[in-house]
Amino acid sequence: MEQTRIGVFVCHCGSNIGGVVDVPAVVEYARALPNVVYAERNLYSCSEAGLSSLKQGIRAQRLNRVIVAACTPRTHEPLFKNACEEAGLNRYLFEFVNIREHCSWIHRKDKEQATEKAKRLIRMGVAKASLLEPQEETESNVIPAVLVIGGGIAGMTAALNLARQGFRAHLVEKQARLGGWLPHINRLCPTDEEAARLIDSVIREAQAHERIILHMPATVQEVSGYIGNFHVTVAEKEGKCTFDVGTIIVATGAEVLQPLGLYGYGRFPNVITQLELEERLRPPPSPSPVNDGGGKRWESTVFINCVGARIPERPYCSRVCCMTSLKNAIRLKKQNPAAQVYVLHRDLMTYGVEFERYYRRAMEAGVRFLRYDIERPPQVVGNGRAEAVVVWDTLRGQERRLPVDAVVLNAPLIPASDNATLSRLLKVPLAESGFFLEAHVKLRPVEFATDGVYVCGTARWPADVSESIAQAYAASAKAAIPMRAGAVTAEAITAFSVPERCMGCGTCVVTCPYQAIELRIANGGHVLSGTEGLQKQVAWVNVVQCKGCGSCVAACPSKAMQQRGFTDQQVLEMISVISGL
Repeated sequence: MEQTRIGVFVCHCGSNIGGVVDVPAVVEYARALPNVVYAERNLYSCSEAGLSSLKQGIRAQRLNRVIVAACTPRTHEPLFKNACEEAGLNRYLFEFVNIREHCSWIHRKDKEQATEKAKRLIRMGVAKASLLEPQEETESNVIPAVLVIGGGIAGMTAALNLARQGFRAHLVEKQARLGGWLPHINRLCPTDEEAARLIDSVIREAQAHERIILHMPATVQEVSGYIGNFHVTVAEKEGKCTFDVGTIIVATGAEVLQPLGLYGYGRFPNVITQLELEERLRPPPSPSPVNDGGGKRWESTVFINCVGARIPERPYCSRVCCMTSLKNAIRLKKQNPAAQVYVLHRDLMTYGVEFERYYRRAMEAGVRFLRYDIERPPQVVGNGRAEAVVVWDTLRGQERRLPVDAVVLNAPLIPASDNATLSRLLKVPLAESGFFLEAHVKLRPVEFATDGVYVCGTARWPADVSESIAQAYAASAKAAIPMRAGAVTAEAITAFSVPERCMGCGTCVVTCPYQAIELRIANGGHVLSGTEGLQKQVAWVNVVQCKGCGSCVAACPSKAMQQRGFTDQQVLEMISVISGL
């Protein structure tokens, strides 16, 4: 049997680790651990010099196990695994020990204890590494087709981008027409471009593209499978249709809150929403862009921001509302420079340079801004119709009464009503707000934790048109990677069953959040004790679908379920060496 030869590489990480942990002392400690034949320190292990040193150490010292003690494995572990492979070592004979987030960052005020903890973490890593075994990754073919759910600007952009690359795109839209909310919008900010010009051209291209198969009005009824091989059932007018795709993009968009009962909406006919104002501003005027339908021109308009937003029931900022108020306030002033236009706000979220300029343009056009407090919200008063808005101006410290011809309520975007249903079908999470939750807001902003499923546009979070389009390109680019490769590789950290121990109870099947486990007849036709003719069922894991979460291992009553790289023996050995200190 080959002698275990472990190498330990400890990273200074500049002052992140070295400023707290005594790295030289940790290296000396590591040299004395069982099976460790080599230990060294690097200033930055993830740098080219650090990776070269790692590969050189593997070759020169004939290492067959490697430990790197550094920062988060989230971003750096693949670098070190690849370096191990380049040096001729199986990538699964590598163990990562996090001594930054797990040590130096949280024990910065106690350097002595931080150093002691770093030593213990490395001791545990060495104990586990001694039991690591080489693993092989599994490949699975990918169907070169995509399902795009949602026919708004984000969904159509994603479908078109993939169709132009040669992939078949099934575009499912629940409405009878494409476009989402954009056909109801007058102009886009800050460019002031007509929304119809943008959306109509995209709709025509999507309808004409030979590789885009439109399903509308239609809804997704069932989704099964895993990355590379999803089986989809869609309900249409003509009945149900089924097809297979390799990836899925969620672009279902969002809805606009109907502020019934707020500020006289639904009671006063001249209290309208921002979306209703957009419809009135769209050409041709009906009957006039700035009148109330009775022929009277609007001479005084008050916009009220944050209607139903940034409150306990809906604590988030909808992001696009302030810009929409600026856009339409400027539009009303252009149509009638003598009109009085007020924007009542809690604070203006004009993020970005372009939108800050837009804010200045609004002030230069004569739009007036008044800040109100959530504790003293504006009051819309009138008899039969809104006649005035009474507001406490927090900057002046006085009450203002603003006569109005119209009141425009700026309501937030809210999650689509079918998000929960789609979340269950695709096995992807929703955030507390009800929008879809991406895998990581910075590292994987358009991906779900479920491989092969991506998200973009306002299904993910309130966003303007330019952001939705950018996210659609990002999501489609991510979806194209496995389809272009034609195959996906499953990381060898998946669960597996030991048939001799498995009782076929099915606990793992129920526990698995990815539905990657099923019961199958055991190989060899085992017969249950005392039951002639009945073959034994054991757990079987689809390694492509499994994500290595370990839920089944924790739930298995017979210890038949294990996980590659995290077996019971490896984990218990780590606990044993640390508890014996």
